[in-house]
Amino acid sequence: MMKRTLMTSMSLVLALGLAACGNGNSGGGNAAEGSGDAATGGSGEKTKISYWTGDRHDADFVKEKVAEFNRANTDGIEVELVVKGDDFDTALDLSFQTSDAPDVIRVKENTIQTFYKKGFLAPIDEFLTDELKAKFPAMPDLNEFDGKRYSLPNYGTTMRLVYNKDLFAKAGVENPPTTLQELVDTAKKLTEAGKADGAYGFALNFKSPSSAFARSARVIAEMSGYGGFGYDFKTARYDFSGLEPIINAFKQIKDDGSMLPGVESLDIDPLRAQFAEGKIGMYISYSSEPGVYKNQFPAKIDWAAAPAPTIDGMVKGASGFLGGQWLSLSSKSENKEAAWKFMQFMYGDQVLTDYQEKGFGISMVPSISAVAATPDVNGIEGFLPNKNDGVWPIYPAVAPEGMKSDDAFFKYMLNGGDLKAVIADLNKRYNAALDSAIANDGIKAEPDAGFDPAGLGGKFAK
Repeated sequence: MMKRTLMTSMSLVLALGLAACGNGNSGGGNAAEGSGDAATGGSGEKTKISYWTGDRHDADFVKEKVAEFNRANTDGIEVELVVKGDDFDTALDLSFQTSDAPDVIRVKENTIQTFYKKGFLAPIDEFLTDELKAKFPAMPDLNEFDGKRYSLPNYGTTMRLVYNKDLFAKAGVENPPTTLQELVDTAKKLTEAGKADGAYGFALNFKSPSSAFARSARVIAEMSGYGGFGYDFKTARYDFSGLEPIINAFKQIKDDGSMLPGVESLDIDPLRAQFAEGKIGMYISYSSEPGVYKNQFPAKIDWAAAPAPTIDGMVKGASGFLGGQWLSLSSKSENKEAAWKFMQFMYGDQVLTDYQEKGFGISMVPSISAVAATPDVNGIEGFLPNKNDGVWPIYPAVAPEGMKSDDAFFKYMLNGGDLKAVIADLNKRYNAALDSAIANDGIKAEPDAGFDPAGLGGKFAK
């Protein structure tokens, strides 16, 4: 079993402030954006590089910083910012097939390992000084693979239930739900109170089932003591049975008519826009939301964040803390030195400090968190790390034959059927893929009989 190392105490984490940060799966279509005029070198020629990101919550901020770099650098470097939506991974795959790959890539905890294995990333060790190595924490299996560094951290992410306090008051609901049954019941009450005005109790961005479940079912499972991606670290086998009550609860909410109509085609940004208008009572997401409702979709409602519910109200695990990476250098870049100069600018103290102070995310970099002010952003207090947040080990990602788990679960939510049979089929196919990856791809998956999910709480990557 691959494990993350460099664990530290809760007090250090609070000092680092790992709160309101970017989501892993921002949507809203594609946009390619020019980013200002570049300074030119002595020859007058420009070195053009591209930076691709799937994040939209901080797109205006990043665009501003890219334009600043383009104006100020004296090396004749011009950066083009390309902002993708939920098709980021697919577009990146295609770009490497067509020799049109970007020079700098936004990577996340659920993508960097895959991109590394596909050969998309180049190590950055040759560019790292001793000072940079000391400044930015190395996190095995998150930004470091086989002893080489592929990214540096910026901010960290927690996951919470986001809820509409105005609709809660209108429905006479005093507290956010702490169990799955309460989630179902609360969604129903909120819908009864708000349906006349077009408001519904619950929603998720099911245009991308993987994005929807990664921000919701995952954290409920992890808080309840189960691996959020269906992997059992004790046995080193896939077992999706821990997700059964969660998927059934989501299906019940939809069957009750308590879920926003049209979630089948709902992307995350349209969901946020609806929530900001008061049309959604609850959803579960990452700690990017405070910045979103300040900068991207100013909220017209009173809202807050609370811990995600667990299956039965008991916390038997930890809400997965995410982070440790941000920008990576493309293996296909023909201008790696120029790309690194841009990355070095983005990892500069001023950019990282501004990122936190403007509410886009609270830094994981100790030297930044020590001096940067906590952002004055509504709702951020609900996302601050607590004793039930923690880092889970890295699970061995595999590519099964047939339908992926997220798509299979959403199909069941829409059409019904036998969920136990669906789970049995997933277990069979995922474990076959795991066995193949162990035999042929060098993947390691070793049982850890003493693994204790409850022991993860309050501990984060250093």
